[in-house]
Amino acid sequence: MTDQTTQVKRRRVFHIPGYDPIHPRRYRELYRTESAAQAVISGYEIDVQARSSDKTFGWTVNANIDGSDVAARVDVLVWSDIVRDSMAQSIPATYGQLVQTAWIYISTGTLRRLMWMRKGPVIAALYPVGMLLLQLFAAVVIGRVVGGAAQGALLWLGAVTGTGLIAEVIGWVAWGLKYLLWAGITIALLRWFKKKDNKLFAYYLMHDYAFSARSYGAIPPALEGRMKEFGDTIAEAFSGNVDEVLVVGHSSGAHLAVSVLADLIREGRVPVDGPKLAFLSLGQVVPMVSFLPRARRLRTDLAFLSTQNLLTWVDVTAPGDGCCFALCDPVGVTGVSPPGKHWPLVISAAFTQSLTPARWKALRWRFFRLHFQYLCAFDQPKDYDYFQITAGPVTLQDRYADRPPSKSRIDVAASKYTSVMPL
Repeated sequence: MTDQTTQVKRRRVFHIPGYDPIHPRRYRELYRTESAAQAVISGYEIDVQARSSDKTFGWTVNANIDGSDVAARVDVLVWSDIVRDSMAQSIPATYGQLVQTAWIYISTGTLRRLMWMRKGPVIAALYPVGMLLLQLFAAVVIGRVVGGAAQGALLWLGAVTGTGLIAEVIGWVAWGLKYLLWAGITIALLRWFKKKDNKLFAYYLMHDYAFSARSYGAIPPALEGRMKEFGDTIAEAFSGNVDEVLVVGHSSGAHLAVSVLADLIREGRVPVDGPKLAFLSLGQVVPMVSFLPRARRLRTDLAFLSTQNLLTWVDVTAPGDGCCFALCDPVGVTGVSPPGKHWPLVISAAFTQSLTPARWKALRWRFFRLHFQYLCAFDQPKDYDYFQITAGPVTLQDRYADRPPSKSRIDVAASKYTSVMPL
């Protein structure tokens, strides 16, 4: 066994989830079940225990990997309450969000620029628009058909049984019944569609895209405050007895992590001679935000972080994940690559190779489940193993020290907006 495989005994892991209304215990249970599955496949031992804290939610991990004992503490940025508040919208308000969000992405030219890179995440962004419009169309048409049928039946009855004033009154009643049923059935069906959103995800995704778009890419104040508190917690970890501080940003949590880390380094809160700092971005959707006109803060942080020697930044995506910008260098495609840029290292989790054909077949069309595969077990893993990264004896820097970037990565500037904040 080399020194490289025994360098980490203790690790602090800070997980920043994406736009998710479910409490972070979901991530603990996912880690517990999937790490156990990966341990069986890969031949190591891992134990996960719940941990309570006044500041954060998390768990502890004790593992024996490659003959080395490693202890890790995982803390999760809690912002599910902010997500739930943003999702507490009425049906008309959600359709208002649809119009506003579509207008922002189309009028700014951002949607067209995003389509230059990967079609998958753009289709995912258009999906809630199409699905919500389809639901509205179906509800209106069905309501009109039923209302019209009821009106016709009542008019026929009036023609058969009544004459004069009675027929006229029945005609007015039929007219009123038509529009009453039309409106009632339309509303009832729209409410039913919303109740089924745990399977359709139209409302969820609409709220997700609207959350960032409504401020044209600027970070909402409530979330900014939560990120500052989490940054303070990360900074405290450098004074502890640990060998590596690892920050994980998944989905939209990746661009939040970029800003949190950029602030810490700029403020001088990452010691040069302290624990190794590592950043693992997974399934990122950075361009959905960084391409918006007011995302200057994010673009500034991307450019800054890409040149820093105080951290190792590895960006992992997979073409099989249709909800992310697979193999798109978030700094390069945003058009803010500065001189001296050397991060991130863009690599693929290669779902089609790291999952057996049977497993890939079972997951291939489960798009939202695949977006979480980075946090799950692989039944024929290659060089990406989330649990070895978070609980294994090798730092992120050494694990990928000789790993070349993916040959199919996209790093050509595509954003219309490249302005940054003044230094």
